[in-house]
Amino acid sequence: MKIKIASIYVNDQEKALRFYTDVLGFVKRTDVSNGPFRWLTVGSADEPNGVELQLALNDNPAAKAYQKATLEQNKPAMLFNVDDVHREYDRMKPLGAEFTMPPTKVTGSTIAVLKDTCGNLIQIVALDRWEQKQ
Repeated sequence: MKIKIASIYVNDQEKALRFYTDVLGFVKRTDVSNGPFRWLTVGSADEPNGVELQLALNDNPAAKAYQKATLEQNKPAMLFNVDDVHREYDRMKPLGAEFTMPPTKVTGSTIAVLKDTCGNLIQIVALDRWEQKQ
């Protein structure tokens, strides 16, 4: 069994696509519309056959409530691994990324949190054990 697609609710798919590609650096994988429904995914440029992230429109009350509650609790909706949090922070800041937590050393890793412009917080993390292997 493999994880192939994960989803995140967004309040604007176009805005989300710009953020996830232009700021985070993912590439668009799938963009299919059927009437008002749009199936939109992005993925890592480094892993062409890797996991995709569906940018799912929060167009139902349950999705909106979940997204709102997660944001109000200051909980990241998604976590992405990076090689170097400081380098990613320095790369994304000039692109307009709004960080709610700058790179911070915590037990076993370095993390930072930023807004995705679409109603979510995103955490980036570099685990110490991965940094040591590079």
